[in-house]
Amino acid sequence: MRDIVELGIGLLEKEGIEYGDVRLSQTENEVINVKNGAVESIKSGESKGYGIRVIKGGWGFASSSDFSERGMKESIKRALKIAAASSKISNNIDLENVEIYQESYTTPYKKDPFKIPLEEKLDYLMDVDERMEIDDRIKVRKCNFNAWKTIKEFASTEGARIEQELIMTGGGLGVNVSDGEDTQKRSYPNSFGGDYNSRGYEFFEDLDLLGNAEDTAEEGVDLLEAEQCPEGEMDIILNTNQLALQVHESCGHPTELDRALGTEASYAGTSFLTPDKLGDFRYGSDIVNIVSDATAEGGLGTFGYDDEGVKAKKVDLIRNGIFVGYQASREGAAKVGVEVSGNMRADGWKNLPIVRMTNINLEPGDWSKDEIVEETEKGIIFDGIKSWSIDDKRLNFQFGTEAGYLIENGEITKLIKNPTYTGLTPEFWNNCDAIAGEEEWRLHGVPNCGKGEPPQTMQVGHGCAPARFTDIRVGVGKW
Repeated sequence: MRDIVELGIGLLEKEGIEYGDVRLSQTENEVINVKNGAVESIKSGESKGYGIRVIKGGWGFASSSDFSERGMKESIKRALKIAAASSKISNNIDLENVEIYQESYTTPYKKDPFKIPLEEKLDYLMDVDERMEIDDRIKVRKCNFNAWKTIKEFASTEGARIEQELIMTGGGLGVNVSDGEDTQKRSYPNSFGGDYNSRGYEFFEDLDLLGNAEDTAEEGVDLLEAEQCPEGEMDIILNTNQLALQVHESCGHPTELDRALGTEASYAGTSFLTPDKLGDFRYGSDIVNIVSDATAEGGLGTFGYDDEGVKAKKVDLIRNGIFVGYQASREGAAKVGVEVSGNMRADGWKNLPIVRMTNINLEPGDWSKDEIVEETEKGIIFDGIKSWSIDDKRLNFQFGTEAGYLIENGEITKLIKNPTYTGLTPEFWNNCDAIAGEEEWRLHGVPNCGKGEPPQTMQVGHGCAPARFTDIRVGVGKW
């Protein structure tokens, strides 16, 4: 791998370009799905290739899986041709200066998930499935295991030489229930495939799917008899699995600088956080502090270096409720005058790196969840992602969760179904008046964040603790 990267850099240095880099990646993945007592699918795959970026008047990019010298020369030729074409419509491209590294990074892990026997993983998932088989109203039982391993080599004409080995692991379970008149679902530890982390197989073991299977299935059945979510305005408390999605959609995407500048809009819109708001726009209450942190231990957006060779770092996005920073590439940072955040990533060797979330985290407060509940006269706890919708500026949103828990006079009184809430992003975050502390802070993994055209799927993380938001409109969904 190193030889082909060095070959590419040597060839680029002869072309009189302003900048060039070669990024080689080899990815291995494994997915196991069990459904209703049977193996639904077992998928594994490998992909290996390289991408080349050049600046010669404009940006050029080409990728290939041909590792011969001829293949590398042809790829560079294509990248230069694209750069020449883009130079006709682009202004001068400046890259913010960064420190240049010659280093390596490996995800800290104890057990390589790809060395655990397939039979062991399957037997475990089948046991989990059996634990969920408790009621004939459970129509669908699902559980899964997923793992990724990526080996990267990066080199630039500036002298960067970086090696990385990244491992990600996770899984989850869920049930769909029906009594012929109503249908509900319940998942653990989260919806849409569970939870994920930059750790080894030990993370999957720590999820304890087996120990949580029966309780999850029972609550799914209980939802059939639960009361509907009330309508009106009241306080809400978001558990960490739902709050992670709230952060993702209304904090993570709006602070991506390419969205704010309008250079990325086709997949899911732009952003209301335009550069004129930087430094003085009140995004949330004084207790709201949000960071982009690629150094967070175990985060799905944790790594050593991004795909521009920028070292992983922690960058303030919202500080004491004020919008203070972007997720920015070297080019974007030079254009707007902000810090390079180390967020440039591609979902594989075939694609061009773009600004992607790392771990976008809401920092902990000084409450406990029990204290927040006790201080809530009337409200709802929201748990388990079910549905979401947000406009193309990331302003107006509506979310629904799998389950809700009604709070009356500081006590949880009943389970409710089809809970929904809606709001406007700055108004919502300005209504945040309580955040739990470090002991209840949890870092969730999102393995399927989509962005770009052609679309790229990226793994990102969100850390948060349960938080309360006052006077929020609830029960507005149609079911």
